[in-house]
Amino acid sequence: MGAILTALLIPLAGTVLGSAFVFFMKHEMPELFQKLLLGFASGVMVAASVWSLLIPALGMGSVWPVATGLLGGFAFLLLIDYITPHIHPKGGHEGPQSRLSRTTMLALAVTIHNFPEGMAVGVAIAGAVTSDFSTASAIALAVGIAIQNIPEGAIISMPLRSAGNSRLKAFVVGGLSGIVEPIGGALVLLLASAATATMPYLLPFAAGAMLYVVVEELIPEASQGEHSNLDTIGFAIGFAMMMVLDVVMG
Repeated sequence: MGAILTALLIPLAGTVLGSAFVFFMKHEMPELFQKLLLGFASGVMVAASVWSLLIPALGMGSVWPVATGLLGGFAFLLLIDYITPHIHPKGGHEGPQSRLSRTTMLALAVTIHNFPEGMAVGVAIAGAVTSDFSTASAIALAVGIAIQNIPEGAIISMPLRSAGNSRLKAFVVGGLSGIVEPIGGALVLLLASAATATMPYLLPFAAGAMLYVVVEELIPEASQGEHSNLDTIGFAIGFAMMMVLDVVMG
């Protein structure tokens, strides 16, 4: 139980650590560095989706549950994105109109982003508990997501500070935006443990949800403006790191 709890909390620790950058940086991250980090996060999430979720799911049997789960993950995040009012640091308002504060809607945007990452860790842990999925691969996935959560935590806390919030508030809101990860992971873990037959669907479902975030949010944001090649470099580094981490630990 202790190992499971630790694995669920690892990604949250990355978000909290990244949010703490607000105490040490006077200004928002340079745009070029943000592009590199967004590309890095995209690479980690794509590699995690392929190596840690889709390939193990395909090894469990037919391709049809995998395709169904993958499309279901995309559809689920599309729905959440559509019904939740939120804004991205460099984007306009998305979702229904709301009187929520800018700070709240910035936090909601990151929460939408973090939820599928928590799901991915939860379903990977469930696979290690209930099937032949490697425990080391589940830990590798949690560590990889935590690493890419560090720059993401900074990317959300710094704009909150620039918007006029205190450093402490920016840190707390940024850190708490990651709390949905262990919550989502625990919910998926309970579901998968109750019905092991759902694993071939849940693994690709989590992959689809993460890939939605990459395609809909991270890559478009990183590609805006000049020097878009930096996000490509970051993507390559993130993908390679996550692939190596999964193979070496798995």
